[in-house]
Amino acid sequence: MKIIIVEDDKVLSLLLSKMIERLDYEVMEIITKGQEAIEKIEALNPDLVLMDIMLEDEVDGIDAMTALREKSNDVPVIYITGNSDPLNRERAKTTDFVDYLIKPVSFDELKSTINRLAEKES
Repeated sequence: MKIIIVEDDKVLSLLLSKMIERLDYEVMEIITKGQEAIEKIEALNPDLVLMDIMLEDEVDGIDAMTALREKSNDVPVIYITGNSDPLNRERAKTTDFVDYLIKPVSFDELKSTINRLAEKES
């Protein structure tokens, strides 16, 4: 499985990357901005996106996924956010996400979600 991480926190993106590698999956790219995420996800066609909601530019993670869905891109997305705001969860529902995890995310939590997706895809 090839995964793109969209996360503006450098420490957390490194931690997520290590978790992905520990699960024997490939991290294709780490992206910090929403607009760049849209472009790279379209170009690289990953199997999964780990998406933070608050990013470095004016395009947040939900806006990025909404833009991708409008282009008929159905890449699975797991939101990983420090914001448990119900409004964002409602906004995210329109993007058909796999899971909505609240930071800090444990290895077991991420593993469980990714494994569920992998089983569904196979």
